[in-house]
Order: sequence, then C-alpha cells, then structure tokens
Amino acid sequence: MLIESRELWLAATNTYVVAPEPGGPAVIIDAPPDPEAVVGLLGQHDLTPVALLLTHGHIDHMGGAGGVVTATGVEAYLHDGDDFLVQDPAAILRALFGIVAAPGEFDPPPFRSLEDKSSLELAGLTFDVVHTPGHTPGHCCFVLESEGIMFSGDQLFAGSIGRTDLPGGSYEQLMDSMRDRVLAYPDETDVLPGHGPRTTLGRERRTNPFLQGM
Repeated sequence: MLIESRELWLAATNTYVVAPEPGGPAVIIDAPPDPEAVVGLLGQHDLTPVALLLTHGHIDHMGGAGGVVTATGVEAYLHDGDDFLVQDPAAILRALFGIVAAPGEFDPPPFRSLEDKSSLELAGLTFDVVHTPGHTPGHCCFVLESEGIMFSGDQLFAGSIGRTDLPGGSYEQLMDSMRDRVLAYPDETDVLPGHGPRTTLGRERRTNPFLQGM
C-alpha cells in the first residue's frame, strides 16, 4: 500500500494520497488551500485520483477542494454537519488567520454527503466513515480497518486533541467521540492526523494527557 503525505499551507495541514500501489487509482484525504501541491503529489507517483475525502470543513482542510475537483474531476465528500462552514470559507479565513481572500478564491465544489458507519469502496480500498463530532459538528475520521489505519483529521493528534473553541465546537462532544468511537479501535491502530506526526492509539491512550482514564 502507498500512503504519501505533505504538510501544506500556513497551517502545516497534512494531506494524504492513499493507493493500493503506485501507478493506479488513489484517494485524496483533505485538501488545504494549495491545490497545485495536492495534484503534484499525485503526479509524483503516477496516481489517478478517484475521490477526495474531507475530514471536516475548516478552510485549512478544504480550502483547496474546489481547485482539486476542477483539476481532477473527482467527487468530494463531506459530512453535511459542516455545511455551514463551507458556505462562506472567506469569512472563516478572516476569523482564523486574518487573511482576506479574493472573491471566489476558496469557493467550494459540490459535496457528496458522508454517512456515519458507512463504507466507501474507493480505489480498491474500503474506507469506513466514523462520525466524530466535537472539533466541528460534521467531523469524520476514515478507517482502513483491514490495514489498521485511521486518518483522524483534527480529532486526535500525537499528544493532543483538536481545539473546540471555534464555531460548532464542543469539548464534551469531542471527548464522547473519543471514548465511544475512536478508542473503540485496537491499540495497534496507526493514527495519521491532520497535523503533526503519526502515532498509534495505544501510545495516545498511555501518554496523551487528554486521554488519561479513558
């Protein structure tokens, strides 16, 4: 299996391309506002994208979605709980980063809705959709259960968790999602987060200060 990542844009957001092997179909996970770099990552491994999966609607994870969809023709997937975040991405950009965008610069594409507990058969791989509200109402993790891999977005990081002080965030919901949904997977599950280095659920259960006692 091929999993390649790059830290992109000023938030150092991890975007991932996932494929059974080089030279074939692939899935993109998250699209920061640097669509050329996302498409370039595909080209480095001669990959043909078939879908873009978005963990949530914050601009550092979906600001490049429109550009990626235009360049590749893939369908983009997002939980409809985050629809309010993508209606005016320029406003979120101003609020989070103090940046004023040009009109239409971050306009989102149409989205297919992610459904909790569904499975998406894409590029010869099975991605389980795990709805984990808290960081945002529609936040989702994507799990390749047969490979023991979780793409955790901004739910869980190495040594930390996603912030909950932004519109729609809830610490209580995030921790409920952590206990009931995320930590239900085995300790050996590899966690590939939206920011920072990869980790495992077991390591986070033992060392992450926010998970103690869970």
